[in-house]
Amino acid sequence: MAIENQTKPDQLSDHQQDQHLLEEQPDRTSSWSALRPLLLRLHFYAGVLIAPFLLVAALSGFLYSLSFQAEKIVYAHELEVPVGDKALPISEQVAAARAAHPEGTVTAVWPAPEKDRTTRVLLSTPDVPDDRSLAVFVNPYDAEVRGELVSYGSSGALPLRTWLSELHRHLHLGELGRHYSELAASWLWVVVLGGVALWFGRRRARRRDLLVPAKGQAKGRPRTLSWHGAAGLWAAVGLLALSATGLTWSKYTGVNIDAFKAQLGGATPVVDATLAGGTSAGGGHEGHGSGHGSGHGGGHGGGADIGVDRALEIARGEGVDGQVSVILPVDGQGYVVKETDTEFPVHLDSVAVDPADGRVMDEVAFADYPLLAKLTRFGIDAHMGVFLGLPNQLALAALTAVTVLLIVWGYRMWWLRRPTKDRALRFGRPLPRGAWRKVPLPLLVPLAAVTVLVGWFVPLLGLSLLAFLALDVTLGRVARARSASPRG
Repeated sequence: MAIENQTKPDQLSDHQQDQHLLEEQPDRTSSWSALRPLLLRLHFYAGVLIAPFLLVAALSGFLYSLSFQAEKIVYAHELEVPVGDKALPISEQVAAARAAHPEGTVTAVWPAPEKDRTTRVLLSTPDVPDDRSLAVFVNPYDAEVRGELVSYGSSGALPLRTWLSELHRHLHLGELGRHYSELAASWLWVVVLGGVALWFGRRRARRRDLLVPAKGQAKGRPRTLSWHGAAGLWAAVGLLALSATGLTWSKYTGVNIDAFKAQLGGATPVVDATLAGGTSAGGGHEGHGSGHGSGHGGGHGGGADIGVDRALEIARGEGVDGQVSVILPVDGQGYVVKETDTEFPVHLDSVAVDPADGRVMDEVAFADYPLLAKLTRFGIDAHMGVFLGLPNQLALAALTAVTVLLIVWGYRMWWLRRPTKDRALRFGRPLPRGAWRKVPLPLLVPLAAVTVLVGWFVPLLGLSLLAFLALDVTLGRVARARSASPRG
């Protein structure tokens, strides 16, 4: 008989509820039946203690996913222009930006990607932090400066999206705040995989109950669990992807991931724009150059300069077309022209052009990226909501909204497990201790070894797991001491 037709957990005593949770599976002797209590306890602790971090990450991620469309509305004056007859040369548009901000140094140019869009000229200025640029928006048809905003990163995030991005990444707390997001990403995949395993391990009357909330469930924990499990299963792949890609940006695990990728030959290739006698800078950092501007933007030692228009023309002749950015020369470096269209199909080819004679010094095609580098690029862009444009952003919004619901349902189930006979307000009980003792030694040893290895590779996961174990041992000793003390 299916579990749904048996006595409901909320009708049982406290001890019977614990036994009911541990026995919600077919009676059989197997590795799964030994592992399930341990997995239940881990999922419980992770859900209760890590869920606040996941909740903040989900809510801030939800806001960030909406920021792309909000940016187009908030900054419409800077981004949009009426379509004119003929666009002016890029050099004239750069000159207009320089005239508006003579104190700045032009470092890069983003030609208008569409006919009704402005050209974005990036400058480094004394009052803008080194990791940001002042973006001057120029009408490509008459060189009118439409405004200026502080821009961040290769995606050109403007103030609204930058603020939400930093809220999601580190809560505006700097390096200290990055620990929150790394902790959330480190545990997310553990919670998801554990939840999926537990959901598949339950017995049910109909297979459709695996994918949709079961009908006829009693109110309370059974109905909440049904919604929690079905929704979690549908969201599992997306949540695992968010966890994996989020860890690539993390402070500690990100270093290990980069080293692992390098060992497998999966590092992302970068076009070499180094001039003869120059210092290699891996193609330069867009928007953060240090050269002093010449008539065409940057400088490269005061030599001959073919100009930004000619450099762009040469790059387009090499197939670097469409939505592009042009990084201007700095000392020892040439022009770098690269595609920036991350929507599918991806266009990320790049070339380096010698400013003295227009010679193509190096080129990198996205088609030649190692497979691992391509997958990393796809994953990061999907995490940011730019891989597929609006559908990507809507999918992220839906995924983060479901994550919030999963967390709320999880806490509700914990609350429903609280003792109901006591008048005092108490939380739900954790699952019984000692589950690891039921795991056979041939299974426990490799499981412990894998846990240690994963804890080393994902440091905040390992450290927090040790903290959980220390807390659990302490609470267990306190409970035993209280039960052993004589009662008056």
